[in-house]
Amino acid sequence: MKKKRIVIALGHHALGTTLPEQKIAVAKTARAVAGCIKDDYQAVITHGNGPQVGMIHMAMAEFCRIYPEYTATPMSVCSAMSQGYIGYDLQNALRTEFLNQGIYKPVATVLTQVVADPYDDAFYHPSKIIGRVMNAQEAEAEEQKGNHVTEVPGGFRRIAASPKPVDIIEIESIRALLDADQTVIACGGGGIPVLKQANNLRGASAIIEKDLTAAKLADLVDADLFVMLTGVEKVCLRYGSADEKKLDELTTAQAVQYLKDGEFEAGSMEPKIQAAADFVGNSAIRKAVITKLNGERIDITGETGTVIHK
Repeated sequence: MKKKRIVIALGHHALGTTLPEQKIAVAKTARAVAGCIKDDYQAVITHGNGPQVGMIHMAMAEFCRIYPEYTATPMSVCSAMSQGYIGYDLQNALRTEFLNQGIYKPVATVLTQVVADPYDDAFYHPSKIIGRVMNAQEAEAEEQKGNHVTEVPGGFRRIAASPKPVDIIEIESIRALLDADQTVIACGGGGIPVLKQANNLRGASAIIEKDLTAAKLADLVDADLFVMLTGVEKVCLRYGSADEKKLDELTTAQAVQYLKDGEFEAGSMEPKIQAAADFVGNSAIRKAVITKLNGERIDITGETGTVIHK
């Protein structure tokens, strides 16, 4: 009998920010993931990288400022670095927890490239804020390099395009590992953004929206369940207001309408709702769950989360 497949998208709260925080957070997350494996799911884990890729980008930019003879590090390379070291900590935490619980299953991290459309409107209207706060002179130097900046309290910060994912280059490798009943870590931080040029892949100066990539991943591995772990237990209407309403469930039709109405915050809950609607689509089988990691348990029933279905 074919095992059910689950894609679990880890948010910031499941990873922490600093290196010591990450070590603690992934150990807790690994115990929660092990529970899904014990329920006999084949699992793919994906994750955010916001603080981590920003830290890497800032460190490499500062290095090049001090040593101008070195070449600046492209955003795609910073993304690859973040995938590597988050995957390293997460993979080892999962391996340790599996062995502690008597689960004898390999864990593999796949350095994953995600294709973007070079004509995506996001490239003409960059919006994703990254990196450290710069002064006016540094911001002007960034613009002379062809990068975009925006004014923020205290100075300026760089902004990058956030295009939609079109395809996942390593998807066949991910499927093969799943077919071999391995737990896979892939598409971290939305994937390494690349553009196709004939037979070549070229790194793009972009950060692909991680939730949309997670939904694309879940679709391409034909997952039964797509779980997004975030900072709140349930999706809310009128979030933060006096008449806030928590949702136990949501149909894809309702989700699409709420998105049109601008009900959810851009860059926060909005891409998660869009990702859930994209994944479920018109399927009567697929479900998505948006919830919070409570203790050492991932609730995939919707008891403490919001279930999105047809």
